[in-house]
Amino acid sequence: MDGDLALRLSRLLDRVEGWLPEQSPAVDWSRDIAALWQSHPLGGQLVAVSPRDGVRLDDLIGVERQKRALLDNTRAFLKGYPANHALLWGARGSGKSSMVRALLNTLAGEGLRLIQVDRHDLVALPILVQRLRDRPERFVVYCDDLSFEGSDDAYKALKSVLDGTLTGPPENVLLYATSNRRHLLPESMADNQETHLVDGELHHGDAVEEKISLSDRFGLWLAFHPFSQQAYLETCQHWVAHLAGEGAWSEEARAEAVRYATLRGVRSGRAAWQFACQWVGSQSIRLTTE
Repeated sequence: MDGDLALRLSRLLDRVEGWLPEQSPAVDWSRDIAALWQSHPLGGQLVAVSPRDGVRLDDLIGVERQKRALLDNTRAFLKGYPANHALLWGARGSGKSSMVRALLNTLAGEGLRLIQVDRHDLVALPILVQRLRDRPERFVVYCDDLSFEGSDDAYKALKSVLDGTLTGPPENVLLYATSNRRHLLPESMADNQETHLVDGELHHGDAVEEKISLSDRFGLWLAFHPFSQQAYLETCQHWVAHLAGEGAWSEEARAEAVRYATLRGVRSGRAAWQFACQWVGSQSIRLTTE
């Protein structure tokens, strides 16, 4: 009987092993400043990563108010003062994700540690948060391009961790998210038809209230709007100078930057960076072939 049980357990372990990812080295938070959360059927693991780039907050132009608000909130958190979970929402390419990366590059020396969680892995967010609860470091758990199509498990997990459990998130964890949607969920005309007036006050229907309730759990909302032409051109000039030196910006470059944005139908920080790469690259090739 014991032999049969041992054999069955061995077969079960062989099957379970196939579900698990290759074990990564443990994250050393005294050295590593960022990590990715990888979920698997039996939980998940943290995988240390290097910052994607060296972008700094000074590199982000046209979003001064948003930079100051997020920087102040994060510094308060790092010093143990009250701070809010943050939702960065708005136009695509306007610098939301870049601001979080720049925040890490700026504040890593002050103790900030960043963990990125994919939207589809948010169902394991309570497990991750529980693992961080007793650590001495201070973490921002970050989800990029967050949106939901309905009340799926990931939506419920995030809502619960933000403000729905008895204990709430630990004192050493904040949640930051970026999204193109302010309320994180799609809004339909049918939802708004439930809105009505009561004694002169506007009252939303249950569907709208449910959708607003998630974003309301973020205490800091930062809106990112499409760039004006001036902000776009200033950003183009900044990145061209960053890639090729101050003398690389010219009237010709300015005219090409305007044409680039017109053809793409968008003015944004992302478009400015892409233009700078194209312009500096093409000019460098021209110089080497003349």
